[in-house]
Parts: sequence; C-alpha cells; structure tokens
Amino acid sequence: MSAPTTAGAPDRVVIVGASAAGLAAAETLRREGHTGTITLIGDEPTAPYDRPPLSKEILSGAWSPDRLPLRTQTDLDALGLDARYGSEAIGVDAADRTVLLSDGSLVPYDGLIVATGVRPRQLPGIPAHTLRTLDDALALKNRLGPGRTLAVVGAGFLGAEAAAVAASLGTRVILLEPAPVPLAHAVGEDIGRILAQAHIDRGVDLRTATTVSEVVTGGIRLDDGSLVEADAVLVAIGSRPNTEWLIGSGLPVSDGLNCDMYCSAASGVYGAGDAARWHNPLFDTSMRIEHRTNAAEQGMAAARNLLGARRPFAPVPYFWSDQYDMKIRAYGYLRGHDEVHITEGSLEERKFTAIYRTGDHLTGVLSIGMPPKSIRPWQQAIAARTPWTLTREAAA
Repeated sequence: MSAPTTAGAPDRVVIVGASAAGLAAAETLRREGHTGTITLIGDEPTAPYDRPPLSKEILSGAWSPDRLPLRTQTDLDALGLDARYGSEAIGVDAADRTVLLSDGSLVPYDGLIVATGVRPRQLPGIPAHTLRTLDDALALKNRLGPGRTLAVVGAGFLGAEAAAVAASLGTRVILLEPAPVPLAHAVGEDIGRILAQAHIDRGVDLRTATTVSEVVTGGIRLDDGSLVEADAVLVAIGSRPNTEWLIGSGLPVSDGLNCDMYCSAASGVYGAGDAARWHNPLFDTSMRIEHRTNAAEQGMAAARNLLGARRPFAPVPYFWSDQYDMKIRAYGYLRGHDEVHITEGSLEERKFTAIYRTGDHLTGVLSIGMPPKSIRPWQQAIAARTPWTLTREAAA
C-alpha cells in the first residue's frame, strides 16, 4: 500500500458511482485537502448530471439535455480525477482493497466510497419504459403527445410527476396504483387523496387498488386478466439499490450497503446516496433515502469521515416534487408516522402546511403551494427533536 498523504488519511480513493453523491464526495475530498488519487467510476458514458429534471423539465421539453451536467468540464478538470466513465464495477475484494471492473481491470484503493445509486424495478413481460437515465427520459418523451396513450404503473412521486407532464402535453394518461390511496404510506391518506384528485381534475384516468401482472404488446395485463391498452408503458414501482456487485465481498448488504452513523460500512469503506442504508441518530432509525439533496449531503459526509472527521451524519431529509401547478416540499422522515396535523391553509385549496408525529416527537413537515420560508422553522424544530406537545402548542 502506498503511503497516505497525511497521517491516517488514504492516498488512493476510489468512488464507485458518478452521480450527485459521488461527485460531492470527490469535491469534498479536494476541498478538505486530499492530494492523492481519486478514481471516479461510473457505468454511464457521461460526466455526472442531474436526475430530478428527467421526470420534469427534460420529459416536458422545457430543458435541453445540455442543461443537465452538474459541473462544467473546466470544474471537473480542476479536480484532477481519474475518471472512468462507461465502466461498471462488478466486484470488490475488501481484503486486498481492489475494485474489479467489467473490462477485467483491477483498481486498487486505500479508501472506497460506494455511491452506485439505484435502478428501477421492472415488471414481468416485455421491457417497458423506466425513468432513471437521460436516455430513459428522451425515449419516453418521444412517445408523448396528443393522440397517444401512456399507461403509468405506480402513482408514487416519480410516476405522478411523469403522469402530470404527459397529461400537460396532451397525452391520454392511465395511472395505475395498487394501493387504495396513492402515497398514503408516506404522506397520509388525506393528503394522498388531495394529490390523487389533482390528477383526476386534469383528466388522468386514475385507477387505484389495481394490480398489474405483466407488460404485454399493446399495453399491460391486470391481475384479473383484463388488458389496458396503451401506446407506451412507464413502470414506476420503486427502485433497487445497486449493490449486487458487493456480494461475496464481505461487506454488509441488505436493501443497500449497511453503514453506521458515520456512513462507514467497514474499515476504509463508506456509503453515500441512494445505495447507502445508514443509522440516522436524529431519528434513531436505519434509513435509505432516494432524494437528490440527501445524495449530495451524504457524499460530503462520507468523504469527510473517510478522511478522519468522525462526525455522525444526522440530516433532516428534504425532498420536493412538481405536479401540475403544485409545488410539494417536505422535510423529515414521514414514513411510519402516527399523526398528521394541518397547521395552516386548506387541503381543499391544495395550499397548506402539515406536520407529522412519530411517537412523542415532531418528525416531518410537508407543504403544498406555500412559500419555502414557511416550513423552514419546522425543519429547525425537527432537527431539535421537539416534543409533539410543544409543537402543537406552537402551531395553535
């Protein structure tokens, strides 16, 4: 092993995953003074680009692909990276500290950051559209427009965003969801119904409590045997973390790379972004977050801790969604909540702020149609682990 740049710090750092988390890690390493080799490995042939606009601005045509890169080539050059775009990591030897690429080459490391993200879940049958890469978004965009029918399987945030864009382009949209109320598990039934009604009001054929068995030529087959005809099918039923390449490495994997509160999975190995499951001490629970903001923040945290910072990664997660004229923002950990309380506004007008209780504490806040500054105090209250009784008093 080559000598570290500073006492205890790794010389050769390999980052597997060239998206928001991986790029944030690389930039943080340089910003913190790391002068050794940084190898950035990505399976797509392009430099890091932003993914949230794929289901919004790219799909609608509001943006051209040249607006997606996260950094200019000049900025990337300044990092002095050993960039391996279009290379897939297929294995890691944690004992020898090497990463195996699909071309058979081995990349040695002193420190490893796993930021391989996720891939869409698929349905049985013929291949359907998914939304994860730029190519995915462009391929689906070409199937939208007046006179065409799109079937969207899954009314979560990704499926709902794509359905909203398609409908706005004049596409006939059939939105199928197995749950009785879309997103109820995440935002609560009342708010889930409000979000569902927005699609119905725009002419989307929303079918809840509907289970799809397979994708077939000309549409999709339901569990009852009936056929839903469509020119194109988008499957948006969730994602799987890209961690199969770690099997056999000895690294802990279970619905993501299992990490502690410092984003550490093993000596010299850290996880970041959608592929990482870590213990968030703020909520005292294990979580894996598929949000753009978390990816960047966790990439920075993993890089600092790899260099020896040893700071717990305890964020208040944040996500946003654009659907029609609704701007949805949320902080915290909403899943598994026990109570939802509307603090201001009206559900019927689709302009409100809602707070969430889990156990005895405020754990989340969600707003629709409200200014960003209106929920920032709630973010601070979540970070402070404010008891629910005090929260309700403040909201009264």
